[in-house]
Amino acid sequence: MPAAGTDGQRLPLFALLSLATAVFITSLTETLPAGLLPAMSGSLGVSESATGQTVTIYALGTVLTAIPLSSMTAGWRRKKLLLASMAGFAVANTVTAVSSMYSVTMVARFIAGVAAGLAWALLAGYARRMVAPQLQGRAIAIAMAGIPVALCLGVPAGTFLGQVAGWRTAFWSMTVLTVILLVWIVVAVPDYPGSKAGERPKMLATLKVPGVTPVLFVTLVFVLAHTILYAYIASFLAGLGMGDQTGLVLLIFGIASIVSIWLVGAQIHRRLRLFSIASALLVAVAALLLATIAKDPLLVYVAAALWGLGWGGVPTLLQTAAGDAGGESADAAQAMLVTLWNVAMAGGGVIGGVLLDLSGSGSFPWTVLVLTLPVLGVIVAASKHGFPAQRATA
Repeated sequence: MPAAGTDGQRLPLFALLSLATAVFITSLTETLPAGLLPAMSGSLGVSESATGQTVTIYALGTVLTAIPLSSMTAGWRRKKLLLASMAGFAVANTVTAVSSMYSVTMVARFIAGVAAGLAWALLAGYARRMVAPQLQGRAIAIAMAGIPVALCLGVPAGTFLGQVAGWRTAFWSMTVLTVILLVWIVVAVPDYPGSKAGERPKMLATLKVPGVTPVLFVTLVFVLAHTILYAYIASFLAGLGMGDQTGLVLLIFGIASIVSIWLVGAQIHRRLRLFSIASALLVAVAALLLATIAKDPLLVYVAAALWGLGWGGVPTLLQTAAGDAGGESADAAQAMLVTLWNVAMAGGGVIGGVLLDLSGSGSFPWTVLVLTLPVLGVIVAASKHGFPAQRATA
């Protein structure tokens, strides 16, 4: 059922929610092993640290293939490409569910990462094409809502299911959900043509488009900062004597993220720049609280809420900014954004581990604060292109 938007226009909610479900599947498939490591490692006959690399190789599959595959499939019909990417998840999660060999599981996880690269480069642009220009930000916000839902509800639910019925059941459930989504896409999602051969954007040329480089810089550094703390939040809280409250802290973060997505989705068509600045400021304030006065558990919860409010809308803001700045090269800009996003996630895990060994978990919020400052500076400086006060499509 469509929902009313601005100027009396309608949002195709049923179709957009299918995209949100696709985002949910991509996000949850990536992070699900984190809650199932002990059981998976026992079944596969490897250590927990080796099993943890199933998350790394997923990100690697996305990083290595998002840009080249996006270029290779630029001429495909969009619906055909969306169905192909989701089918990739069904195959990868099924193989993961039945595999008893570590090497086979790693190959399946790499394939899932490849499918994710295709999906992420496609989904935001798909949501934009479904609606009028003034509703594009709201449409992307609905599609990107799958991210916090996966982190806030999907990971805990998948972990619980794995504990009750076995980790393989959790991955089988992902397959079943993906098959349902494939039918949903066939029924509800409109089709659009790909780019003609002469119209396909070049990646290097896209970097020269005004505004694209600032958005990509903000993506790389902001996601890096966030991941350093998020990936090691359990270690950080344990250092504060709050290790048993990790679930509650993440729940507060997730709820605040959902509120953030709703706020951004409602106002992004008029206030993309304002919300981008506010997001960086909120994350910086949260990091400052955690770095200086986190001895009080109440303030940790406050910081988690501010962090979620700042971070929740960031995927929508950056996807929208990249699409606006890229213009006719929006798909290329999105593909580069997806690649840098995953590079930052992988880098955040590595840098966080080094910081934990060398400086302890107390260094995480200080690092986030230091990295957030240039993010804020670039957003403020990119007032004409990248993060303009007035969107060209508004």
